[in-house]
Amino acid sequence: MKARFEKIDVASLDLKDQVVSINRVTKVVKGGKNLSFTALVVVGDGAGHVGYGMGKAREVASAIKKGVEVAKKNVVRIPITEKGATIPHAITGRFGSGMVMLKPASEGTGVIAGGAVRAVITASGIQNILTKSLGSTTAHNVVKATMDALLRLKEPKRVAHLRGRTVEDIMDAPAPEAAPAPEAAPAAGAEA
Repeated sequence: MKARFEKIDVASLDLKDQVVSINRVTKVVKGGKNLSFTALVVVGDGAGHVGYGMGKAREVASAIKKGVEVAKKNVVRIPITEKGATIPHAITGRFGSGMVMLKPASEGTGVIAGGAVRAVITASGIQNILTKSLGSTTAHNVVKATMDALLRLKEPKRVAHLRGRTVEDIMDAPAPEAAPAPEAAPAAGAEA
């Protein structure tokens, strides 16, 4: 099932681009080798909008420019909590053999992420998050797995509406209490 996303007007957003990786690629032809560059670019406004794209050209600057244009066409909105500027719940994203785990973090934690995951998270405006990248370390797979996780995040308002409860009930639900530990029996030989 393909999720539907609202169309975002990128002209009204102040998007900043960040190059994640640049790769030199060659094509062997009859006359020798044709050299070109691929650029993986992430764009975001730092307020919940992020997108990624790949460009390929003979020069690095042209590849980056093409990547930015593609990324602007793929901009989506992601839910960020007001309190703590983090994500609403933990989630795992997958793409190919790459897997990225995202966990909300308390205020003051910062962005605990590396490489390609950090680029997507900072571009989206998330300020407190814990991440772990598993499996493939290829930048393309990691970026796509991170975007998969961010796209599958659920808004607390929507979840509360579907469950017929209030947002406070959903967000502040206490964890189930563990059973109390049984009291230790006094050792034989020890008297009180």
